[in-house]
Amino acid sequence: MFRKISILLEMIKFKHTVFALPFAFMGAFLGQGGVPGVTIFCWVVLAMAGARTCAMGFNRIVDWRFDKANPRTENRAIPAGDVKMWEAWTMVVLAAFVFFFACYQLNRLTLLLSPIALSLTLLYSLTKRFTWLCHVVLGVALAFSPLGGFVAVKGSLAGFPWVLSLGVLFWVAGFDTVYACLDADFDRKAGLQSLPARFGRQNAFRLAVFFHVLAFALFLATGVVCELNLFYYAGLALTGAALFYQHLIVNPRDLSRISMSFFTMNGIISLTLFVVTWLSLATS
Repeated sequence: MFRKISILLEMIKFKHTVFALPFAFMGAFLGQGGVPGVTIFCWVVLAMAGARTCAMGFNRIVDWRFDKANPRTENRAIPAGDVKMWEAWTMVVLAAFVFFFACYQLNRLTLLLSPIALSLTLLYSLTKRFTWLCHVVLGVALAFSPLGGFVAVKGSLAGFPWVLSLGVLFWVAGFDTVYACLDADFDRKAGLQSLPARFGRQNAFRLAVFFHVLAFALFLATGVVCELNLFYYAGLALTGAALFYQHLIVNPRDLSRISMSFFTMNGIISLTLFVVTWLSLATS
């Protein structure tokens, strides 16, 4: 059983929850003006874990034929036979239940918004079949993270810094565009769509830089709108350096260090922005 659970968690890359969860915390802390209550904090964690598990599990299910045909992904759990389809579907359904139950425990508005948020994360898995804007759709889905955290605390949209969600949208669209360069050739052959497959790796990288410059500007605007102090701007400087570095170490001709770019740098960005927001609120 423990081996199966381990395989399922690896299949959905559970550790990559670090991308979205800190932004949910950031929204919750901004909504509270400080540290939210332990109960709310725990329900937010469960909601985020449930949503991401459901979305990633669904992604692996609907894409398993493409994964099997792609040399880069042929060893994933479902095409390799390590996870049966019914096991994957069971995980998806249970995760969806956890997500909706956690939202129910928070407040009415969180519950009302929950189907929209989950539907967007599930929709992303299908978008490569019909639009090269799939990376933007993923950005919109993850942009619900800070919004969800804020609403979980306040039960209202009043006062939410929309520039923060926009920043998350373009940050995600940027790094997902870079990551999609790994499969640009396969996507074209398989009839799948993405920015690298449609416009080529070079142009996709240029768009990713534009997305990340826009994301940085929106994160800067978040500090202004939320009246955060120098702790936030110090963290924002580190964020800018991490954004720059991930474009420095990866280019259209050399994707060998994409794990450092995609996973390490973006994990640092999300955690940094949450921590400095917390410090800024605590010292204001």
